[in-house]
Amino acid sequence: MSRSGADLALLLLAGFRTLADRATAELAERGYEDVRPVHDFALHSILSGADSASELARRMSVTRQAAAKTIAALEERNYVARQPDSADRRRTRLRVTEHGLAMLQQGEAIFDELREQWEKQVGAASLSVLEETLRSLVGDGAIRLDSPGWIARDPDLE
Repeated sequence: MSRSGADLALLLLAGFRTLADRATAELAERGYEDVRPVHDFALHSILSGADSASELARRMSVTRQAAAKTIAALEERNYVARQPDSADRRRTRLRVTEHGLAMLQQGEAIFDELREQWEKQVGAASLSVLEETLRSLVGDGAIRLDSPGWIARDPDLE
């Protein structure tokens, strides 16, 4: 068994990818076949206040063009809508639609189901120890759904 830092990083990434890929596949089974992981990050960013392409780009660590492309995809799929700014009619703001909120809710339920599957596979105590160990290593502040960085730059996910 290797104990290199690179192997640890790849194992952690594989855990993330396994959960994300399974959640994406299950969302497709539930009627959300057009969702990609970057869409989840973008919707969470919009919900937390990124109501323009510039702000979404900043929060997701992507170019304004990439943010605009993601917004267009989300708008086309009815996950977000643009609405006039009540204070400045020249400006529009982004908002997550009911369809987008429903998809996010389904995604959260799916992740809970996947966690339960892992718990059955390795046991509640083992999974709890894993979660606590990871939390002690990365801290609670490391988990920011509105800041995926590198994942948002993957053109296959847009």
